[in-house]
Amino acid sequence: MATKVVMEALSPTMEEGRLVEWKKGEGDPVAVGDVLAEVETDKAVMELVARAGGTLLKQVVPAGTTVPVSELVALIGEPGEAVENGKPAPPAPKATESAPRAASTGAAESKAPAGPAAAAAPLVSRTGRVKASPLARRIAAERGIDLGGIAGTGPEGRVVLRDLEGAATFPGGAAAPAGVAAAPAPPRPVVRPPDGAPFTDVPLSQIRKTIARRLAQSIGPIPTFYLTTEVDMERAWDAREGLKALGEGPKVSFNDIIIKAVATALRQHPACNAWWQDDRIRYWHEVHVSMAVAIEEGLITPVIRHTDLKSLREIAAESHDLAGRARERRLMPEEYTGGTFSVSNLGMLDIEEFTAVINPPEAGILAVGRIVQKAVVHEGQLAVRRRLRLTMSCDHRVIDGATGAQFLKTLKAMLENPLALVW
Repeated sequence: MATKVVMEALSPTMEEGRLVEWKKGEGDPVAVGDVLAEVETDKAVMELVARAGGTLLKQVVPAGTTVPVSELVALIGEPGEAVENGKPAPPAPKATESAPRAASTGAAESKAPAGPAAAAAPLVSRTGRVKASPLARRIAAERGIDLGGIAGTGPEGRVVLRDLEGAATFPGGAAAPAGVAAAPAPPRPVVRPPDGAPFTDVPLSQIRKTIARRLAQSIGPIPTFYLTTEVDMERAWDAREGLKALGEGPKVSFNDIIIKAVATALRQHPACNAWWQDDRIRYWHEVHVSMAVAIEEGLITPVIRHTDLKSLREIAAESHDLAGRARERRLMPEEYTGGTFSVSNLGMLDIEEFTAVINPPEAGILAVGRIVQKAVVHEGQLAVRRRLRLTMSCDHRVIDGATGAQFLKTLKAMLENPLALVW
């Protein structure tokens, strides 16, 4: 009797998954634990593994299909066992009839990427497959762009969405033949696909669906207020320059310094280190800071656990690792869930000040702008100082105005005197 393979809930909040690519083809032998397919969840691209051994008899859904959790995606059984979508196979078509093409046609086709055939590329995997993000691969297929002639600028040289700008397309949307160089980008201001359509509809990815749902959950029901303060960053700037001059260990960013300061301040203000739980407030005795990371299709918040107990060097190393794997969609669910407070930094994008949306069930999030040199009165004298604006979004059901203000006061004092972070 064939064993059913269903779409598993690969993350705590997953309701459906998009089957990105089959790793096993029909007729391939399968052992328990073998990777059957890659699945895009609401936060990452993860592996769907076999729970039974045998032969992959049927790929019930083709690559690129979005499937609800617990729905059938494949069948595993004994070689030659007749099945089709979980039912006995219908009689073979007569010789005079043309059989309809199956949704998936065996091992060779199942291992091909969703999109145009991959030609020689600046960076390919060991299997010869062009390395590209799922979104870039999907858009390339829709626009008829050959990924083989595009140099990737993403992590480890992967082709990402921005690399497709100005890429050549061919009549009818066909991909460029192997070895044909991409034509120069057409002149601005209007660039349209070969069919002349004025717009392109792109189906929502799983992560974009989750972002939309969680934003609606956050902005609507949560009574949010905002607190803004401005920090003198001269000493923090000098401290970071001193760390850079040492040339040892991981590179420490200002965001790492801010995360360390936030974690230390939360330890002193546990009322801000809390979750709203509908019928109760959960005050955490552990500090787990979530850091917002922009990825190609939205936003994800990897968590640095026990942040208050880690050194600045440890935080820098961990934040670099988490951010890199977040952009590759390779985080495990436990690496992006369970945060107790969030930090979102847009300073590197030249944003001086903004308000961030609370990530429920957390009760607070800190929005960090860029460090700006400005004329201020310092110790009774007009001087040019490096300043930073911080805005805290607070869930008023958990955090009162004075509570949030006291937290920000402590955070400001720590950033203006970085020695407090190692005291």
